[in-house]
Amino acid sequence: MARQTYPAVIGSQRVELPVVPIDGDLGIALLITVDLGIAFCARAGEELGDALRDLRPDAVVSIATMGIPVAIEVARRLGQDGYVVLHKTPKIHLHDAVTEPVHSITTAQEQRLLLDRWRVDAIAGRRVAIVDDVVSTGASAAAALRLLRRVDAEPVAIGALATEGQAWRAELADDAPLVRALGTLPLFRRGSGGGFEQLEDG
Repeated sequence: MARQTYPAVIGSQRVELPVVPIDGDLGIALLITVDLGIAFCARAGEELGDALRDLRPDAVVSIATMGIPVAIEVARRLGQDGYVVLHKTPKIHLHDAVTEPVHSITTAQEQRLLLDRWRVDAIAGRRVAIVDDVVSTGASAAAALRLLRRVDAEPVAIGALATEGQAWRAELADDAPLVRALGTLPLFRRGSGGGFEQLEDG
């Protein structure tokens, strides 16, 4: 069977994303920033930065790993020479990190967001834009919000290339209006013919 794709619109750009199974018959259009190229991320980051500018963020925080290329371009567009990463993989410099549990739709086991304590001063008391590739279940974004508020940062936006489905709205609840995205992606269900069919309610 040929690989099924979905024609996604991300800001001013159009990309063909592979539709892949994630849980039983459920499928997603898989957006992998590092596979879409430098030019794609540069333009998407500029457009997302423009979409966040009116909120006056003075710090950009990325959720590793696929959000990092976007965060670099958003920070550059906003005239900032740096960003902070919330890691998901333990590293030697994160042995005493500020942590928050998270369960991602694309990862089987529970993970933790890890903020290097040496980077807390870069965001404490500042207006922060969280930048990620896709907001799907909202679990990663919700965990990032909890962590950032614990270190006295003020999240003013959750910027993403795309939202996926609608589950993130319930997960983020009162924080859902913080989300600004360049596009939307539907969810898919495997049909009787073996291919994936787009769910109407996304």
